[in-house]
Amino acid sequence: MNRGSNNAHSYGNNSQGNHWCTRGSSTAPGGAYHYSNSDGSYYYQNSNGSTYYNSGNGYSRYTPPAGNGGGKSSR
Repeated sequence: MNRGSNNAHSYGNNSQGNHWCTRGSSTAPGGAYHYSNSDGSYYYQNSNGSTYYNSGNGYSRYTPPAGNGGGKSSR
């Protein structure tokens, strides 16, 4: 249900079998989205501008919102 631009919610699957979901405008600040990929990886962008990526193979990276220091990776 759409209750305004900040509460809009859409989701689906693309032709590669990857799932996606958006909330709000789908671009930060104010919106958010994620992808869950068929290879086991996934990616999130949060409404505050932070991002998180996980390869599904032991690598991950978090990037904080702009102005909050550098990102962190792990393997």
